[in-house]
Amino acid sequence: MSAHPAGELEGVTVHLGKFEVLPSVSVAFRRGEFVALLGPNGSGKSTLIRSLLGVIPVSAGRVRLFGAALQQFRQWGKIGYVPQRFGAVSGVPATVEEVVLSGRIALAKRLRSYTEPDRRAAAQALEELDLSELADRRVSHLSGGQQQRVLIARALVNEPDLLLLDEPLSNLDVEHQQDFAKTLQRLRESGSTVILVAHALGAVEKLVDRAVVLEQGRIVHDGPPSTEHQDDHAHHVPLQEPVGGTGADQHRIH
Repeated sequence: MSAHPAGELEGVTVHLGKFEVLPSVSVAFRRGEFVALLGPNGSGKSTLIRSLLGVIPVSAGRVRLFGAALQQFRQWGKIGYVPQRFGAVSGVPATVEEVVLSGRIALAKRLRSYTEPDRRAAAQALEELDLSELADRRVSHLSGGQQQRVLIARALVNEPDLLLLDEPLSNLDVEHQQDFAKTLQRLRESGSTVILVAHALGAVEKLVDRAVVLEQGRIVHDGPPSTEHQDDHAHHVPLQEPVGGTGADQHRIH
């Protein structure tokens, strides 16, 4: 196994407009570990993972994926990303199966039609997320929870080595949270690195190896998870992060 972390931020500073959202943050995510990013709204959790993916440009510092500088990284098929907002698919005139299949684009070396292995991988992801019966439905006609499961299936279709999840449990009912936890456990056992942004861990709590807690863009805890970290910390004043202004849903990771 390579000594390089799956993802690494070194002295990364991020500004959104006039606001400094991340002030010189350094953190590395080791291969095969399950990390929960915790903290109040506006603490910089989503900004951190978007910076790691290159969705948001950094003002200072360095970002690496699997040992490669972000600017030189090309193996996007190794990465799965589930954005927080449903806008990524809610207005798309496509079926559930088509959206999930689009996750295979990152593996293609050239323009081509979907292959039989692509369709088998999509079928497996649909089944795992309890979406098989909805495969021919328009995504725009689905509930918020169903759309969330479509985004998760799209991220899983490549069996990613690094999976980043931004509040994936927020619109899932208890049954689907438990099913999703089983899927994450399978990925964890296969050696994938999972980074999950959350307020409360719920069904996935037992899978978490490490918690990284942010407040006002700074890491205030990095170590074993604790229940005291799993809340909204509503008494803190959140950073004024622009909503939807990052273009995250148009990122190159499909």
